[in-house]
Amino acid sequence: MTETIAPPHIERPHVIRDAKGKRPQFYDTDGLDTAMSMIMVLASEISTLRDRLDSAERAAKAQGIDLAAGIEALVLDQEALEEREARRQDFLGRLFYLARKDAQEARDAETESGFAKTIEEIAEQ
Repeated sequence: MTETIAPPHIERPHVIRDAKGKRPQFYDTDGLDTAMSMIMVLASEISTLRDRLDSAERAAKAQGIDLAAGIEALVLDQEALEEREARRQDFLGRLFYLARKDAQEARDAETESGFAKTIEEIAEQ
């Protein structure tokens, strides 16, 4: 099996892409669809991570390398730390995709008159 892996140092343009139109809703409770989407992203990420770790352990074992000891002794340089942070931010962007999109849609729908009306309603209480 041949696997293609992009080197982590290649810069990708940061593009926020949102699907157009109304999203299907599967649950009656507000926010549950968003939570389920986040859980599915996490499950996908964990599954991929576990497969990659398994591959690394098997490849190292086949070469007679003590991978666990190497990981414990590893000290990361600044470049590696920045790569990890970029990967982490990409992951969080995918994880909070629907929450971010919902917030953007609410922000776009907000008007000055709607804000004033809300303030008046709060003041009357």
